[in-house]
Amino acid sequence: MTTSQALPQALAEIVNDFKELEEADRLTLLLEFSRGLPPLPERLSNHPELLEQVVECQSPLFLTVESEKTDDGDVIRLFFQAPPEAPTTRGFAAVLYEGLDGLTAEEILAVPDDMPEQLGLTRAISPLRMRGMSAMLGRVKRKIANGVRPSA
Repeated sequence: MTTSQALPQALAEIVNDFKELEEADRLTLLLEFSRGLPPLPERLSNHPELLEQVVECQSPLFLTVESEKTDDGDVIRLFFQAPPEAPTTRGFAAVLYEGLDGLTAEEILAVPDDMPEQLGLTRAISPLRMRGMSAMLGRVKRKIANGVRPSA
């Protein structure tokens, strides 16, 4: 069993997309993801105090996590803010958003901490940026473990 099989389906598919590419093309895919990061909803963009900065990231990245009640139970909603001139940071935030948004707290908490390394980017980007990626995932998981506020 590969580690990606333990990932939630959407995230496993993203990891596999990266793994199927030549190393040089993985960074291009990350940059494509950066263009897909949705903007913050107005209720958050007007209230930066509701976001937490991930200081380990080289570029300014802010995030928050909310719980939303659905017919199938509570799911987690992720919100990220990163400047357009930080495509690597935005790209990884978009990977997390696309791979984890809408899952349960338990599913997200079960994601292996080494998931960023599974993308195969360790030689394409700096160790400092990899640390920022790991910190982003860690921050999401910590916020969930400490209790998530309900969405407005």
